[in-house]
Amino acid sequence: MTVEIDGRYGEGGGQILRTALALSMVAGVPVHITHVREGRPKPGLAAQHLAAVRAAAALSGASVSGAELRSTELFFAPRRRAVAGEYRFDIGEQLKGGSAGSVTLLLHALLPPLALADGRSRLVLRGGTHVPWSPPYDYVEQVWLPVLAAAGIRADVTLKAWGWFPAGGGEVACTIEGNGGAPLQPVDLRERGELLRITGRAVTARLLEHISERMARRAAEELGSLGLPAVVEPLRVPGSGPGAGIFLTAHYQNVAAGFSSVGERGKPAELVAEGAVAALLEHHRAGAAVDEHLADQLLVPLALAGGVSRFTTPLVSGHLETNAWVIRQFGQAETAFETTPGGTVAVTVTPLVTRPRPVRTKTTEV
Repeated sequence: MTVEIDGRYGEGGGQILRTALALSMVAGVPVHITHVREGRPKPGLAAQHLAAVRAAAALSGASVSGAELRSTELFFAPRRRAVAGEYRFDIGEQLKGGSAGSVTLLLHALLPPLALADGRSRLVLRGGTHVPWSPPYDYVEQVWLPVLAAAGIRADVTLKAWGWFPAGGGEVACTIEGNGGAPLQPVDLRERGELLRITGRAVTARLLEHISERMARRAAEELGSLGLPAVVEPLRVPGSGPGAGIFLTAHYQNVAAGFSSVGERGKPAELVAEGAVAALLEHHRAGAAVDEHLADQLLVPLALAGGVSRFTTPLVSGHLETNAWVIRQFGQAETAFETTPGGTVAVTVTPLVTRPRPVRTKTTEV
């Protein structure tokens, strides 16, 4: 059976491709995707999407057609489940002149199948680490992976080099402990608990030092004036090209939420900081446990759990609804949305596939 996916569905972006690749490897079934990113200004596979296809093929020995830049149709047929091992993938190699394609989005496609593999994997991913329209490294480390740990995924990341748009050149190392195919653990994140602290860092690369200091100061002032004290560290880092951004984490009792804003040429440092602060405040006032972006990033791991998961989020974003649809096409899980009396959205993820726990043979030392 081949799963057919129309890449125009919902938000119609690269998330459809990444989720389809991950679930194709997990389920061991081929997938045929048409109209890949056709609604985007530059339709088809960009460098970061092509890197995901080629990386997934390396993990699963897949037969692939349509793995070319700007291709709008892809056929991907894994020959095996993802194999644990040591891998190195460079998004910049997919495009002449390099690319700052997001390494964190690449990890979205690779981590779930490797978390179910037999053995430890070590990944080195090169590209953009702090770029627009993707979760920055800080978000992966402080928000995404801690929730996945609650679901039973054992993984850690290390930032080896910062990569900004458009130069790229960043590097992230990731270690994933495969569980041999056991079901993951369901999670219950309907309540976030009290806000414990807000932390962050305001970062610049190959720019004047006062820019990071101004971002940090403005964020701390804005939050402090509302009774939300924050510790934001100004930081200058090396990089292949210039870059700036602020990355904030709100640590609640039960879950963390992340908010970021990346600098642009001509945009004052204070406005960059205010963008991240505004997003944090909007989430805090909504009262939901899981931030808007974490919601869609949790669906694939929760679809692989051994029971029903529940969480609250501020709204049903296009990414969340689209990801739920792709998962449903693979028969992995059903996702339900219900508006709560408080105005947030209660999300229920019900896995449809029973995953037997692997039988581990005992050995006797002699």
